Amino acid sequence: MNIVVFGANGQSGRLLTRRALDKGHSAVAVTRHPEDFPFADPRLTVVRADVHEPWSLVEVVSGADAVVSTLGVPFSLRPIDTYSVGVRNIIAVMRDTGVRRLVVVSSTGAYPYPNRIDTPVSLRLFEPVITRTIGKTTYDDQRRMEDIVRASRLDWTIVRPSGLFDLPEPTNMLRARWIRSAGSLPASTSLTTWPRWRANPRRPERLSSSPPSKAPRRRGR
Repeated sequence: MNIVVFGANGQSGRLLTRRALDKGHSAVAVTRHPEDFPFADPRLTVVRADVHEPWSLVEVVSGADAVVSTLGVPFSLRPIDTYSVGVRNIIAVMRDTGVRRLVVVSSTGAYPYPNRIDTPVSLRLFEPVITRTIGKTTYDDQRRMEDIVRASRLDWTIVRPSGLFDLPEPTNMLRARWIRSAGSLPASTSLTTWPRWRANPRRPERLSSSPPSKAPRRRGR
């Protein structure tokens, strides 16, 4: 498969790109700063493009078998539109070029759901605060992004990890359309499961994993 990765120069995007190559796929890593991309491979193409500039995306997306968005921006009290505007532009180009398969990474913070079991204490304490304060504009835009994806009529998957850890290997994972136990995922677990979703498009997924034995560095989502 030829997989186009947006947000490829972020930590999640780099992991996804590396994993795709390790699985034998070809990858196009899309970034505003290709000179900073940290590795090379014969099956990897690193290109400069900006999701806010739709004219820069046409050649990037054309010929892809699948498009994956790991777009992300830091929390900010200012309005954020990278998720929604970026995915809207990606979808428009996918339609124009005939590419059907789309995977986007969102967050449980965009749509917190009640009655979860085995939820980590840190998540129970901090998620309600973050979603109403420093993360509000992020999650507002992720909800807009999800609305755009659901209305796209593409073959899509939305991934909503509660958090991503920097761990070297995937851990045990549960996957279901509605799952009550939700915690934080190693980024490698979240991002290496995406090929399994190709047979189940248009299904928002919530994922959880066994908690790590140690306390690695956590990345917010």
